[in-house]
Amino acid sequence: MGIFSNILAKLGFGDKKEEPVAAAPGAAESPAVPAVAPVVISSVDVVAKLEALAIAHGEKLNWKVSIVDLLKLLGLDSSLAARKELASELACPAEKMGDSAQMNMWLHKTVLQKLAENGGNIPAELL
Repeated sequence: MGIFSNILAKLGFGDKKEEPVAAAPGAAESPAVPAVAPVVISSVDVVAKLEALAIAHGEKLNWKVSIVDLLKLLGLDSSLAARKELASELACPAEKMGDSAQMNMWLHKTVLQKLAENGGNIPAELL
């Protein structure tokens, strides 16, 4: 399991069972194509979860701008080696990998974007 998968798990992505949506009454099914019920996927309120973790955390962490603080808040390894591994996992451009500050900024933004792509409710100002 990759580091990003750990982030998703720590924030509760996939905790809720996905429930099939009932087909509309009287909907005709074609014998050639089996009917597939759409799936309802609930969104995860990432900010609320992180704010709750921040309140309970002893150290003041600025997770809204710092990838190191975000990883610490989630109880994950925030070392440079772990961040480089996460950056590689998320396909960080090579020119940013050589400069830890640029990599960290890219990584923070990309992690939040990926959370949003996976159903996380991330405010636009954080993206």
